This record gives sequence, structure tokens and C-alpha cells, in this order.
Amino acid sequence: MNKWIRGTNATVISIAVIGIFIIVTLFLNSMKGIQWDLSENKKYSLSDQTISVLKKLDKDIKITMFTGGGSADDSIMYRDIRDLLNEYKKRSDKITFEEIDPNRDPAKAQEYKIDQAGTIIFEMGEKQKKVYSYELFMSGQAQGSYNFMGESKFTQSIMGMITDVKHPIYFLTGHNELPSAQIAMFRSSLEGENYAIKDLNLFKEAAIPADAEAVFILGPQTDLDPKEVALLKEYVQGKGKLFIAFGYSKDMQNMKNFDELLAAVNVKNGKAVVVETGRTLYNNPLTIVPNIEFHTITNDLADQNRVVVLPVAAALSTEAGNPDWKANALLKSTDKAYGETDLNQLTSNASKQDPADLKGPIDMAYAVMNKDNKPKAIVIGNAQFLQDQILAEQGNRDFALNSVNWMQELTDQISIRPREEAAMQQAFIMPNKAKMIFYGTIVIFPLAILALGGAIWWRRRKG
Repeated sequence: MNKWIRGTNATVISIAVIGIFIIVTLFLNSMKGIQWDLSENKKYSLSDQTISVLKKLDKDIKITMFTGGGSADDSIMYRDIRDLLNEYKKRSDKITFEEIDPNRDPAKAQEYKIDQAGTIIFEMGEKQKKVYSYELFMSGQAQGSYNFMGESKFTQSIMGMITDVKHPIYFLTGHNELPSAQIAMFRSSLEGENYAIKDLNLFKEAAIPADAEAVFILGPQTDLDPKEVALLKEYVQGKGKLFIAFGYSKDMQNMKNFDELLAAVNVKNGKAVVVETGRTLYNNPLTIVPNIEFHTITNDLADQNRVVVLPVAAALSTEAGNPDWKANALLKSTDKAYGETDLNQLTSNASKQDPADLKGPIDMAYAVMNKDNKPKAIVIGNAQFLQDQILAEQGNRDFALNSVNWMQELTDQISIRPREEAAMQQAFIMPNKAKMIFYGTIVIFPLAILALGGAIWWRRRKG
């Protein structure tokens, strides 16, 4: 009788535990916004920017992915895309997602004019945007790894469909500025946030286009012409805005006209390169991880502990109390840094602090407002950080894009964007190793567990 009661109690408790587990699972699954991402690279966590964009959706967006191919690589690729798009669907009831195999539904593929597998279609009313799977992946630094950039591309596609407004900005040319090929990621990111980029050679045009919302001067290696400076000064003192990023160049101490343009927005070129003996990257005193100052542009970076990396930065300063222009520091060195004014010492790797050098802390970036507290300029004492391989470091891309959006008074676009980082690293296994893993996990381990269980059962029976 007692054995029967104990057996019944055990059965009831087991059923109760299973029932509670099922109820809790269903309850948690019904809670749309509750989830825990335990993956190493947070691949299932959407960025602040994506969540903000999805919350603003007031129209339905239909996403259709056309799959194809049967290789293992294809399966992994489609899995990453599928998981991400399902996460978009979970986050917004305005998103629907469908997956179609064009081989099984050729009529649908023909309707959308699909010419290759791995095409993702975004539709909002009459608007349509195609994203191809090959745009979402690039080789990682480690062998067998890859970077998945799906969230960045998908969010940009949705942003482009929400609004038709494009903000014309012009990149100044003619002074050996950063080549377009070296800042492809920066240009692409700006275009993804609805900026229309054009090049501007003032020697040729002799005027700043009427539709220019901002002029970008990125890493000039030679001085500007006085007539160019006059046009740019008139422009920024009127309706225009300037984004200026410059760093070390062999002529930086002799660029008088460029210095005049900086002075027009209350920024002074320190004519020195910052050497950091406090906090640096890779123990390189010229690759600086500056302190982030309190500002709308940088607050999100500070909250998420993302840093900015500046290689070979120029020293800047400003005149406090200027009634017409107020320059607020965004990035600052530690007090252990100094500004090397003898650039010959830098090129000969013999830099050391002497009385002629600037003392830290030293400013390296400013957000400039006019007397009406309207954003008018961004001045950064570094241009190299905009290059593709460096822009991807830590918070560099967010800092650059947030600076642009603040300057353009698009504060709702100031955010932390999707990180384009390693999604997976593959392990290459030789056939003999694969057999060892197979027999070990499928045969040996299960048999060992059965043998151990049998031994325990036999011992109890004998005892």
C-alpha cells in the first residue's frame, strides 16, 4: 500500500512539474518583448537604432526571402537571415515575413522578377527594395569566419522606405582629400540614413550649390585657395553647415587658408599631433582612445561603454566666451598627453615632450553652434578614423554618423547602430577527426551511460 502511495505521489509530482514547465513556456512565449540573448556576439539582439525604427512604423512592410541551393554554406547563410528577419517580425506587428523556394513556386519568382537565389524583397505599398544575400556577408579576419551585416542593411532598407526625403551633402575635392574607395563604408552609411552624396570642386563650380545642406572637408593634404575659403565662410555664416575632419599632413603647419576657415567657426588648429602617454590602443602613443565628453552626440556611446579610436590626431582649441560661435568639446585626451609641435620628431620616431609642446588634456573634436544655438559645424582633428578598416572599430561609425545627424538637427537619428561583426567561425575538421567525433558522441558515450546505468541497477538488485 505504502509503495503504491509513494509511486502515485511520484507520478503526480512528475506530471505537475511537466505541466508547470509547459505553462511557463507558453506564458513566456506569449510575452512578445521578453527574451534573453545568451549568444557570445548578441546576434539575436537588435540595436537601439533598429528598435527605434520599428517603433516608428505606421505602415505594413512585407518581407519575402527567395531561398535556393542545397549546400551547407547556403543553409547557414539562410539560417542567419531567417533568424534575423523573424526577430524583426517579433518586434513589430507591422512586419510580415515569408520564405519562398523559387524552384517550388516559379510563378512567384517570376512575379517578383527574381534572377538569383538569396534575394530579399522589402515592400511598403508601391515601394519595393531588393537586398541580395551576397551583400550581407563578408570574410572575417580569422580563417573560416565571416561578418554578417544583415541588420545594418535591413534597417537601412526600412528607413529608406519610410521617407522619400534625401538630404543633399557635398564632399569637397581638389586638395587630395580621402579617396572615395577608402571611405566606402562611411559613404554607404550616410546614404543608408537618407543622405544624397555628391562631389564638389569649387575651382570648377566657383559656387556652392543652392541645395547643399552641408559641405564635408575630409582629410585635405594641401591648403585651400583663398577664394574657396571666402565661399565656405559665407556659406557657414549663412544657411550652410560644415563637417571638417583633418589630421596629420606634411603641410598641416602651413595651411593658413584652412586655419582661417576653422577660425571662422571659433576653432583653432593647434598645429600639433597628440601624443598620448596615458590611455592608448596597442600601446601606440599615436593611436588614441580619447575621453568622451558629455554631449547629445556622445551620450549613447558613453552609456554603452563604446570608445572612439583616433589614429594620429591633431590638437584643437577654442576661444571661450565667443558670443557668435560656441564650440563644445566632444573628445579630449588625458592630462598625460602632449601635443608634439615638431612634426619632424614624429616622422623620425623620436618624439619626446619638451617646453614647446602643448600640455594635456587636449581637445580633438568640437560640435559648433552659432549665437542662436543652432548646430553649424563639426570639427574633428582626425580623418583617418573614417577609413573603412578603422571606422568599424568600436564606436567610430556611431560617433561619425551621430555627429552628422546632430549637425543636420536630425536628433531622432542619433543612436547606436547594428554592429557588423563576426557571426560565426567555422572549424575545419579532417575526415578521420570527423569519424572520431561521430563514434564518440553517437556510439561510445551513449553505451558508456547505458553501461553505468546497468551497473548501478545490478548493484542495487544484488544489495
